[in-house]
Amino acid sequence: MSAPVRVGVVGGGLAGIAAALRCADAGCAVTLLESRPRLGGLASSFRRGELDVDNGQHVFLRCCTAYRELLHRLGVTDLVTLQDRLDIPVHIPGRRPGRLRRSRLPAPLHLAGALLRHRPLPVVDRLRLVGAALALRGVDPADPATDAVSFGRWLAEHGQSRRAIEALWDLVGVATLNAGADTASLAPAATVFQLGLLTDAAAGDIGWSRVPLGRLHDDAAGRALRAAGVRVRISTKVRALERTADGWQLSSEREGERVEETVVDQMICAVPPAATERLVPEGVLDLPDGWSAALGSSPIVNVHVVYDRRVLGVPFLAAVDSPLQWVFDRTEQSGLRRVHPAPAQYVAVSLSAADDLIRTPTARLREQMLPALAALLPAARDARVLDFFVTREPHATFRPAPGSGALRPPPATRAAGLFLAGSWTATGWPATMEGAVRSGNAAADAVLAGAGTPARAEGVAI
Repeated sequence: MSAPVRVGVVGGGLAGIAAALRCADAGCAVTLLESRPRLGGLASSFRRGELDVDNGQHVFLRCCTAYRELLHRLGVTDLVTLQDRLDIPVHIPGRRPGRLRRSRLPAPLHLAGALLRHRPLPVVDRLRLVGAALALRGVDPADPATDAVSFGRWLAEHGQSRRAIEALWDLVGVATLNAGADTASLAPAATVFQLGLLTDAAAGDIGWSRVPLGRLHDDAAGRALRAAGVRVRISTKVRALERTADGWQLSSEREGERVEETVVDQMICAVPPAATERLVPEGVLDLPDGWSAALGSSPIVNVHVVYDRRVLGVPFLAAVDSPLQWVFDRTEQSGLRRVHPAPAQYVAVSLSAADDLIRTPTARLREQMLPALAALLPAARDARVLDFFVTREPHATFRPAPGSGALRPPPATRAAGLFLAGSWTATGWPATMEGAVRSGNAAADAVLAGAGTPARAEGVAI
């Protein structure tokens, strides 16, 4: 019997986890190395005193089939919830809240009623939404010409006013693309709206974790990886990759000290763009010098507030005409009751495309965000703030600007046995959890195809 294919995976985010599991399930001998002390990458959590804090407010959609398959593989489908139908409360300061809720009609009629009742827009803008939505269904995201056009320009050419872009298209687009319509490529924007809202009526139903993300993407992932036979090495930084006569040699270190040389037959590099450009040998990617800097990054800021009483009566809401974007109830997930008894509540504000806020001092953010929350949530006006803190991800995602598609490489490289994964690669999706898992699956499938080993299929259980 021949020895199993040795596979190395550098990076323990969702892309690396998905790739490692897929290869291990197919019988490969897999080693996963992650520089951080935990798995999950940018979809993880940490402890702040007695609170469990997610490093970002991540949600998924029903159309995120690869991510949902991963949850099933990890055995944690009971720890997430998924709406039976899309329902987004929309709050506007000084006005009665509205909602974007789909009907039981087939797509795209399922959103017609909600769009025609969308209060932030004048009636004429509501009527124009339908034509733009139908036109967007016909856009080809895979066409390079699509990637060269900004989403905002395309919307304006299809009758969308500045108000419509700000109060509807960016309501969804900023959170999923981590970019506003004016700075985002039409290609990933079309993917988001086509798959999430315009093709299948149920596709956009929103799901979220009922526990800290660390329980899903670190604890459960670590157990699943080890049970599958994966050799997991956390707090281990790979310093160099080198092709040798025996395969790919990984030089790594832990706490600044050299650990070992690991040699594998096949290598999957599942780290961010800048780290990838540093690690992979020169000339193995069909990309220009400095490609990772050209691809760029976009930041996300999260504002966390603990009130002495309940101020938010829904799991989440979206804001219009406010410096806030999306507000989430984090009371259950954070374990707040270990610190403060009911009715104290923990809410988190997610601010995507936060270039103008990433360096703003916490004190200044407090001055801006607390009045904005009070304007949006009447109960917050008389509530006492028990805690306020900010988390920042300066390089949360790649920047999906027009032309960025040409800087997103496929899984295979010019070097035999070297593959790439990560939500920034050519997944056809923006930088989401779904895109990350899809990239890991694609890299693993490329490894297995080269080794003549079929992948095992998993089914969606939620």
